[in-house]
Amino acid sequence: MNAKEQIELHILYTTFKLFVNTQKPLYISLKSAIVIAMSQATYTGEITVSGRGVGYFSLPEEVMKELGTEEDVELTTLALKTALNNDEVEIKLLPKVEGLRQQGEVVKIIKRAKTRFVGTLAGTRTNFSEKNSNGQAKDFFFLKPDDRRMYRDIFVHVSNALGGKDGDKVLVELTGWKDPTKSPEGKVVQVLGKKGVHNVEMEAIVLESGFDYAFPQDLLDEAERIAKTERDKVGEEISKRKDFRDTLTVTIDPFDAKDFDDAISFKDLGNGTYEIGVHIADVSHYVTERSLLDAEAKKRGLSVYLVDRTIPMLPEVLSNDLCSLNPNEDKLTFSAVFVMNDKAEILERWFGRTVIHSDKRFTYEDAQESLDTKSGPYFTELDTLNKIAKLLQAEKFRNGAIDFESEEVKFELDDQGRPIRVYKKERKDTHKLVEEYMLLANREVALYTFNQTDKGSTKGAAIYRIHDLPNKEKIMNLNTFLKALGYDLDAEDGEVSAKEISSLLKKVDGKPEESLIKTAAIRSMAKAVYSTRNIGHFGLGFKYYTHFTSPIRRYPDLLVHRLLARYLTKGKIEADEIARYQRMAEDSSQKEIGAAEAERASIKYKQVEYMLTHVGETFEGTVSGVSEWGVYIEEKETKAEGMVRMKNMTDDFYALDPKTYSVVGAKSKKKYSLGDTVTVKLENADLEKKILDYSFAL
Repeated sequence: MNAKEQIELHILYTTFKLFVNTQKPLYISLKSAIVIAMSQATYTGEITVSGRGVGYFSLPEEVMKELGTEEDVELTTLALKTALNNDEVEIKLLPKVEGLRQQGEVVKIIKRAKTRFVGTLAGTRTNFSEKNSNGQAKDFFFLKPDDRRMYRDIFVHVSNALGGKDGDKVLVELTGWKDPTKSPEGKVVQVLGKKGVHNVEMEAIVLESGFDYAFPQDLLDEAERIAKTERDKVGEEISKRKDFRDTLTVTIDPFDAKDFDDAISFKDLGNGTYEIGVHIADVSHYVTERSLLDAEAKKRGLSVYLVDRTIPMLPEVLSNDLCSLNPNEDKLTFSAVFVMNDKAEILERWFGRTVIHSDKRFTYEDAQESLDTKSGPYFTELDTLNKIAKLLQAEKFRNGAIDFESEEVKFELDDQGRPIRVYKKERKDTHKLVEEYMLLANREVALYTFNQTDKGSTKGAAIYRIHDLPNKEKIMNLNTFLKALGYDLDAEDGEVSAKEISSLLKKVDGKPEESLIKTAAIRSMAKAVYSTRNIGHFGLGFKYYTHFTSPIRRYPDLLVHRLLARYLTKGKIEADEIARYQRMAEDSSQKEIGAAEAERASIKYKQVEYMLTHVGETFEGTVSGVSEWGVYIEEKETKAEGMVRMKNMTDDFYALDPKTYSVVGAKSKKKYSLGDTVTVKLENADLEKKILDYSFAL
């Protein structure tokens, strides 16, 4: 039953109940009946909980309209009834109090989002000792969770601490929590080590995000067995595939890459035409459906990339060896091959299983040097590939793709894992070259599979990478934000085209506020997700798009390979399989969010750790946010964000002006606005809380 039907049913029920009780004709306005009905209805969905222990719940649009509010329902800590952030819950509305936000109360916790938390054990036997009924000591630690949205410490009895000690980082599982006035209890399932140690903190980030950094031994044994068996059978398998071993093939990857899941081949066919192949590691040949390896890959969903390590989706004997397209080795691949002219037009296309032999492993820097110096290994082939890639890129932007390229940072670490240098990643032509051919393959595979599913009907299954239109309300908020910075977005009633956003980003290119506006624009967009239902990709301007090019590190790509193989061999895909693929697509989308959070957390940790050695120094930064508590500053080189707290701005009395996104001094009228370039002094760096405190340098 949807929300509208639920309301209608409650109106009928309320009216009937009042009539039975009074035994008189009932005269009640529709508005009153609706309000009464809504007060008795319950609503199901995910709840958001802040670190202060306050919950927020989004009601259906029609309910909010009838209540005359645009705000989410607020739930106090006690009204949460032990619900935690992102739990699926059932709530009811509490009686409305004039002048206050609509309040609610959790009726039922349907599903916990997580039951395991990483944190630091605190306390000793003496200061957390109480007596049981027999007068014996009952000793507890408490866990201070790393998850700042976990608003209660977790009590851990010493017998459930696995030998953990005060100051240890541990992984704790909740064992019980019924009384919202008390803290939950838990048991330690893994002791990581002392907080502050590099490896301990990185492992903590991985576990807190819901991922495992170690593979079960039986899975590692299975991977080793498959690797040995398949190496012995490689000659037999090659005879079943299209052979590209005599075609020039290269990989182009970061200098520190350990797995290579894509390669590009090139052959000049004469008369301005070229055969260009995009060859992807054929992981599906080794990781078969419903196998032990498949179950683990599905569980992980993708590889997780932290500042110093990769938590792979597959064991290294597969990801870095058997499947990886290492140079000077025959490798099994799944390929998208195109005959193209020098105008970047596709004349022919072919998909299928292949074998390649990579002639060279380029780093992005090596390949760029060849292009820049117009010499070196395979310059002619790289130059032609680059020219065609630039044409593909230009066509992409003409069709409405948005250039969301933003600055990213990398860290140089010492042998103890401590950051000794932070620098910005540089995007070279060779990065864009590889990207354009991967986009080409993804787009064309998506179009092919779409056509095989009877043009998107329910007669077949496909996995798409989709990106919905932006939310209208978010676009209107973005426009308000932009106007405060002196820009305008043609977004009537919250509707905006990709070309309009691209035009805006061109205007801010190279400006101090560029990063700020790009970040705000990205946050106003819908999230790209995996789905069996194709709606196109707004950000790329593609009608059809999928992920085909990284099956070593993304489970959806592995699914795409399996589906493509079945369509190429005329294999039948039943309609009831679509629901199963949709569940896997949704699960992969959720895991992708967790991986992104882990990556951001590791970057933030290392930024703060780096800044620890620079307390007292001054930096140039950009005002990245304002609030009633202070001014957020993003340091220019490291992109480390911190705050100048309002209480420490003692040269005047400052107040937030939300209309202009600024804080203004009462006497001096001095203003700090979004996008302003400022000089700040680093006053403090708190590694445990991952926060930086700045002050404005006079």
